[in-house]
Amino acid sequence: MTLPVSAPPDDRDDPSGLEYVGFWARLGATLLDTVLLLVVTVPLLAAVYGWDYFKQTERLVAGPADFLISWVLPAVVVLLFWFWRQATPGKMNIGARVVDAETGRPMTPGQAVGRYLAYFVSAIPLCLGFVWVAFDRRKQGWHDKLAGTVVVRPKQRKSEAVLFAKGRY
Repeated sequence: MTLPVSAPPDDRDDPSGLEYVGFWARLGATLLDTVLLLVVTVPLLAAVYGWDYFKQTERLVAGPADFLISWVLPAVVVLLFWFWRQATPGKMNIGARVVDAETGRPMTPGQAVGRYLAYFVSAIPLCLGFVWVAFDRRKQGWHDKLAGTVVVRPKQRKSEAVLFAKGRY
């Protein structure tokens, strides 16, 4: 006998049940993502270039395989997770997801690619674009602002409600 199952409520219908995800939670999520990517990329790089690869410091990219493994693979993996789950494993671990800042809907493919490329804008000046999350009212880094996204999760504690500009909110 099967019992009828209703779909879980969509938290976009009640943004008051969401909160912006702050700096420390996002840093923890990023560290988890970094470890997971390293578990994949380090053995691949060692298999292609040998362990001496990790001793070289004169070049940013050692060759085509290095470029594919160190730069292209992480970008593809992150973008696929964003398209599939709106979050990387680290963000999924804390119940967070990346959404359009105006509507609360999933990011568009253009926003996702723009957000990933904007990571470099956030990183280049001493990672100030990432630190910005700690001081911004909506907890947006520069990459979020440039892509028009916010990182939200179900409310964990008493916090300011999430407000989207478009829609019923």
